[in-house]
Amino acid sequence: MPSFNDKRKQSLYFSEEMLQEIQEEAIRQDRSLSWVVQQAWKLARQQITSMRAYNEAPPPGGGGG
Repeated sequence: MPSFNDKRKQSLYFSEEMLQEIQEEAIRQDRSLSWVVQQAWKLARQQITSMRAYNEAPPPGGGGG
């Protein structure tokens, strides 16, 4: 696991519409795009990590979520 201070570059690809929304929010908050995306991940992490993986079997009882 990389250290928290690791500043590696990584390319991420967003739809034009999503990128525009992120840029507008970054301007509104006078923050960088990177900061906005990092905050979004921190807020959404628990919800995203609770999602079933693509190749993961559905839970017993058919809760196909």
